[in-house]
Amino acid sequence: MTISRSEYCVVACAEAWRDNGEILAATMAPVSSFGARLAKRTFSPDLLLTDGEAMLVDLGGATEGWLPYRQHLAMVTGGKRHVMMGASQIDRFGNQNISCIGDWERPGRQLLGVRGAPVNTLNNPVSYWVPRHSSRVFVERVDMVSGVGYDNAAAAGPSATRFHRIPRVVSNLGVFDFATPDRSMRLASLHPGVTVDQIRQATGFALTIPAHVPYTREPTAAELRLIREVIDPKGTREREVPT
Repeated sequence: MTISRSEYCVVACAEAWRDNGEILAATMAPVSSFGARLAKRTFSPDLLLTDGEAMLVDLGGATEGWLPYRQHLAMVTGGKRHVMMGASQIDRFGNQNISCIGDWERPGRQLLGVRGAPVNTLNNPVSYWVPRHSSRVFVERVDMVSGVGYDNAAAAGPSATRFHRIPRVVSNLGVFDFATPDRSMRLASLHPGVTVDQIRQATGFALTIPAHVPYTREPTAAELRLIREVIDPKGTREREVPT
């Protein structure tokens, strides 16, 4: 059975929440959302899912309970949340930009603003999902730091590093982590059909690339059925990551 690139991406996103226990899984895009739902239905059953606004939801998306903003903030600052954010730019140390492109004094493009990215990254695990991997997104240095990376957290001291953690970055080309001595980005796995050279050409900085890079794991038959028949029967994943 042929497995699409988007289905590898869903599984790669799901793996971010493996063994996370009873925490809030927050997502910002369809594929990362499908990953969280897949994780809860399989290897991380204690995850709490949210509708992205003010409700906790069950596996089918029905409301399970109210999530007041005060309680949500308490979960964030207490490390009980693992969000998978997007990134307009991300650099080799995991600094993320969703605010503006160009110089702050006169940006060429205004984006969302920093939003909750600083609080997220300093208080609970934050992973990233990038559906279009390119050197415009994976840059040597972000134009503005919204989400805090490993270098800036270290420079700020223990108060910033205590809960700071970036478990993984998933793109349409592969999976990346920061398991290096200087906490710079490393290629952890390639999606099948992608080469190391493609990754290098699409990345605007020098990645750490191990001598042997594995492929992203395939979904099991049960996971594939859940993705296609239960979680995303309309095939929305294919519009976000075309085959």
